[in-house]
Amino acid sequence: VQLVESGGGLVQPGGSLRLSCAASGFPFASYVARWFRQAPGKERELVATITTDGGGTNYADSVKGRFTISRDNAKNTVYLQMDSLKSEDTAVYSCNAIRGLYIFWGQGTQVTVSS
Repeated sequence: VQLVESGGGLVQPGGSLRLSCAASGFPFASYVARWFRQAPGKERELVATITTDGGGTNYADSVKGRFTISRDNAKNTVYLQMDSLKSEDTAVYSCNAIRGLYIFWGQGTQVTVSS
């Protein structure tokens, strides 16, 4: 079982990044997928959620209108498109897949927004 994030890095304020999370070893299409983030000294924050078929999404108020979560079940991958990035978006971003009592986590990818 694995969730592997990629796409993080350093970006200037106002810029964009697209994170990917590739799943393997479990039936990803039957799992709700979520993105979390954790900044230094802060609690982990739920950023975005997407239903199994991608038809439903939910966002934290802090990212609404700037971030978009999507998934491709044929590729076992969930994405987070991040636009209009701000310095306060700097954090380690992790993906998560959940179905009932089964929860899987990725290792995280660093996103740094700085000029």
